[in-house]
Amino acid sequence: MKITCVAVGKIKEKYLTEAIREYEKRLGRYCRLEITELADEKTPDGASPAEEAAIREREGERILKAIKEDSYVIALAIEGKMLDSVELSRKIESLGTGGVSHITFVIGGSLGLSPAVMKRADYALSFSRMTFPHQLMRVILLEQIYRSFRIMKNEPYHK
Repeated sequence: MKITCVAVGKIKEKYLTEAIREYEKRLGRYCRLEITELADEKTPDGASPAEEAAIREREGERILKAIKEDSYVIALAIEGKMLDSVELSRKIESLGTGGVSHITFVIGGSLGLSPAVMKRADYALSFSRMTFPHQLMRVILLEQIYRSFRIMKNEPYHK
């Protein structure tokens, strides 16, 4: 199975880059992982709702161009469905057994995802009702994908 992570924004912190590299290495046993990093838009202080919507749209256009047509898209969105680790593992496993060979997870920028990206998504996933920095979310997502494969293979992993 191929897993793609499309993420808006660059990782600047060394500790996050190292964590991402570690999960990339670990996931190599289970899937082909690709991380597509897209430029984020600068949001001016005091941006109006219209300016924020325009920023989401510009980032959304870049996201949509990065998504392969045959990919099953899971958008990370606060309004999505919350799953526990076992449920996420079952979701990924059922997609694979159902014939899906490519899953794309999408992490938006600081203002979230555009309506067009949400429309393209096959599934909306929420990790929490809390807001996380999108850079940290990349690490959390990769850890949960790794945990999902460990669960699928009945391999030990801390609870």
